[in-house]
Amino acid sequence: MADVTVTARAARVMRDQLTRRGTPDAAVRVGIRGGGCTGYSYLFEFEDQPRDNDHIVEIGGVRVVVDPKSLVLLDGTEVDFETGMRGHGFRFNNPNVKQSCGCGDSISF
Repeated sequence: MADVTVTARAARVMRDQLTRRGTPDAAVRVGIRGGGCTGYSYLFEFEDQPRDNDHIVEIGGVRVVVDPKSLVLLDGTEVDFETGMRGHGFRFNNPNVKQSCGCGDSISF
């Protein structure tokens, strides 16, 4: 079965964001959507009500949900949270990506 993993650091940040939002029991949706300069971009949003066919990963008290179509393209992906000279944010370490644009927000498979 396809899978997505989330680092403990990313789970902590997600949990903190959900708590600040006032919905600590909600989930975080990650996925792939069409768009961007190379064809696709990552989706990252809050999800109050996961769908019946969503794949759910639970780590560190956070539920991360992925729709079935995105799961195919995200298989083997690790979601991490990085801080550094260029700022901070969630990073998708996706082994399926063939090409990404200069900004790193757009990908192709």
